[in-house]
Amino acid sequence: FLRWKVGWENQLERADHEELSEFFRKSYGPTGAFHAKPFEGGRSWAGARPERRAIAYDSVGIASHMGVLRRFIKVGETDLLVAELGLYAVRPDLERMGIAHSVGALTPTLRELGVPFAFGTVRHAMRNHVERYCQNGMASILTGVRVRSSIAEVNPDLPSTRTEEPLVVIFPVGRPLNEWPPGTLIERNGSELGSTSITYTRCRATAITGRKILVYTGHSTDGP
Repeated sequence: FLRWKVGWENQLERADHEELSEFFRKSYGPTGAFHAKPFEGGRSWAGARPERRAIAYDSVGIASHMGVLRRFIKVGETDLLVAELGLYAVRPDLERMGIAHSVGALTPTLRELGVPFAFGTVRHAMRNHVERYCQNGMASILTGVRVRSSIAEVNPDLPSTRTEEPLVVIFPVGRPLNEWPPGTLIERNGSELGSTSITYTRCRATAITGRKILVYTGHSTDGP
């Protein structure tokens, strides 16, 4: 039995953030320590911070989480208001629960926010997982679309933006799916919600070159 709590970010207390921080470290940790690192020190977000959260609880504790953030993105030449979905996580022992539960819990909130679409990005390895949800027409997957986002942390040796080609998932809220604007580039004009997508590691040079190099590792989160 799951009990859902959907609320605004400002309604969370310090204890809530600490509990979520531990939940994210345990949920993302198995996919790599770099995914869990942003959630150290009681931090319950990575990249952009959510506006609202849907948190599921069971008898053990937090079972699932999804964050929401309203923002304007640019799809091709069209400015579009969306509710970005991200920071999706499920406790490892409940991985079969599926994304449908989280999106279903947020549906009334998405309508309340007055957006035409909800939008999220996922890595290609999650395609089968997301396609099962899209089969009933509740969402659609876009491929061949590049997404450009801001890098949350400033580093003089790194670019200020990154461009990826993930799976783009769109959910109709106030308008039908066929009214999603055309375009092969989405400008997020901000950091991804819940982004731990790219880890930059500074390495020491080899004795031969004597130079510093930057290694870019394109690791993606498990959710939109």
